Amino acid sequence: MKSVNIRSLKHETGALMERIALGESVEIRRRNQPIAVLQPMASNKKSGPRPDFRKRLRAIYGDQILPKTATELLSEERGER
Repeated sequence: MKSVNIRSLKHETGALMERIALGESVEIRRRNQPIAVLQPMASNKKSGPRPDFRKRLRAIYGDQILPKTATELLSEERGER
């Protein structure tokens, strides 16, 4: 873990944030005493493939073809036709 003093933090903030974004933790020191640690946030993203929406729709509706599209239904509701 890299350690920096407050002066370096003020003058090199961009470079330090880039290192943190790449996964490195940085210890902040005042008068050579550690006061804080900056570290990257844990990712909340789910890794893996996207859901198969077409498969879900087929499970709900089967091979049924709806008589009107959603756009047509909305247009009728709004009185545009």
